[in-house]
Amino acid sequence: MAGEDAMLMERIHTCAAAAPGGHYAQAVGYQGMLFISGQLPVRADGSHSADQSFDVQASIALDNLLAILAQANCQPGDLLKVTVYIVGIEHWPELDKRYARCLGEHRPARAVVPVPALHHGYLIEIDAIARHPRSCS
Repeated sequence: MAGEDAMLMERIHTCAAAAPGGHYAQAVGYQGMLFISGQLPVRADGSHSADQSFDVQASIALDNLLAILAQANCQPGDLLKVTVYIVGIEHWPELDKRYARCLGEHRPARAVVPVPALHHGYLIEIDAIARHPRSCS
């Protein structure tokens, strides 16, 4: 059964977002759902932005998320749940402004989780779940 389930999973990859830095997919579509791995503010060319402002980092992480959605033939309106990990709760208002500009009127469920540190010294990481009606079911 596990092998059969693996065949039904659709791995999503786009060169318009940072390549995975470990043993994981950018996203996986399965039974009408899209699971997007945590997106750090690494540019599509692999360059890092840990020395950049929170706003720049948030923009890059959101751009990665949107590029993966687009590769899966989804759009921001397909997002169901977004989790944002931020270092420094003082960045929450800035995050909210940037996030609202990206999603417009769409308001998926969301959690903002303050954390003490993220990999490579980044200030933000974003993962998400979206509907993916075009995936195997």
